[in-house]
Amino acid sequence: MSDFLVKEGQSTEVRIELQYLPCLEYFTCILQYDRVYIDIEERYVKQTYRNRCSVLTTNKIDTLTVPVKGYGPASSTKDILIDYNQDWTRRHLGCLQSAYGKSPFYEYYAHEFIRIYEKRPTYLVDLNYELLTICLRLTGIRKDIQYNLSGVKSGDKVVENAISLINNRKQPDLHKYYSPTPYYQTFGNDFVGNLSIVDLLFNMGPEAKSVLLRSCKSQ
Repeated sequence: MSDFLVKEGQSTEVRIELQYLPCLEYFTCILQYDRVYIDIEERYVKQTYRNRCSVLTTNKIDTLTVPVKGYGPASSTKDILIDYNQDWTRRHLGCLQSAYGKSPFYEYYAHEFIRIYEKRPTYLVDLNYELLTICLRLTGIRKDIQYNLSGVKSGDKVVENAISLINNRKQPDLHKYYSPTPYYQTFGNDFVGNLSIVDLLFNMGPEAKSVLLRSCKSQ
């Protein structure tokens, strides 16, 4: 059975961009539609979740950024190249190990993520696609997800445009799809919401999906 949280009168399809180890709102958005179009031809916007994510370390929120190269103001996301001249993979994997190595489910899931980094994908979309595929499987989210170019053709249906709506520049109370639901986190006494999905997966494992369902914000 697929996950279906679409409410009466709401669009059943949404269009979003591809993000790097997306935040929890990205997944609560997916849960609230029965079909998701992930647009890889949309215009790339720098310093967004397209190439960065947030994780909780010993004493702070750390931002992990995938360095990219060779793009202009009008570049499509599908054309963005990853810059391996910087040793970013070692930093990211080291940070995840430091942040979640003692979390309950790190040892069960970490090898799947490490395998993708070791493949060294050339394009950002390939990295993000493979990581998202893993995250959807580990959370148990089953949706009709289509990776397509701009210009969604969906007959008479209205497709909700959520491109850039889920971003790292919003105040917490401005989330459209996400309402923070506390869960166990390895560090800190105060719960930090809307981190990368890896925070939820490494800490909660099979319970991640139920946390996401409880975190869906009513529209």
